[in-house]
Amino acid sequence: MKTLTLAVMFALTALPAQAEVLWQDFSVSYLNGSNYRVDGPEQQVLTFEHVAGTSWGDSFFFLDHLRGDNGSRSNYAEWSPRLSLGKLRDKPMQFGLIKDVLFTSTVEMSSLSTHFLYGVATDLTVPGFNYLNLNFYRRNNDGVADNWQLTTTWAVPFTLGKQQFLYDGFLDWSSATADQSASMNMTSQLKWALHPVFNLKNRLYVGVEYVYWRNKYGIADSPQFRTYESNINLLVKAHF
Repeated sequence: MKTLTLAVMFALTALPAQAEVLWQDFSVSYLNGSNYRVDGPEQQVLTFEHVAGTSWGDSFFFLDHLRGDNGSRSNYAEWSPRLSLGKLRDKPMQFGLIKDVLFTSTVEMSSLSTHFLYGVATDLTVPGFNYLNLNFYRRNNDGVADNWQLTTTWAVPFTLGKQQFLYDGFLDWSSATADQSASMNMTSQLKWALHPVFNLKNRLYVGVEYVYWRNKYGIADSPQFRTYESNINLLVKAHF
């Protein structure tokens, strides 16, 4: 099964060379937060993100550079290309709330391990949302048993008076196995748009990121080692 997953991921990496990029966005975020339990009490995170819509689907990449107050330094990255069945068939896959069906995949990369995920996704049309996506994955894990994952991503813009805000984020749920507990990570950002206020050409946001973990990294919570986390990070995010 891992061989099949690698073959699929290799095929996906070949697509961008033949793809037409319809739109793309690059952003840099700075976060500063505390109350971390598993990775140290305080951290600063520099995040680089690139997202693009192409003639074959879409692609999302991010790289986190984490710096702990205890002197720790680490990097973590994910790349998630998705194949749109509607675009490949040149025929919309719309029915009901579903506006597209996709083959979805993700590569999770760190200095300790590399995990490959693949599955099926649905993009939904819901009033008030910029996007609402559901991704159903089979995880091919490095060093631990394989399991399942459900990932939801969303973005909701809104205004208060003349001020513009954006609430976006994701929720990951992973199933339990013999060597890891079921885990959940909800990360969301509430951001105030500064670019309309200061008439800036590029988008600029300030706000907060809230992160909630249950059994972080699949490690069971216990009185001896707490793996439930709830923390708030100060956030600055610039788009280019």
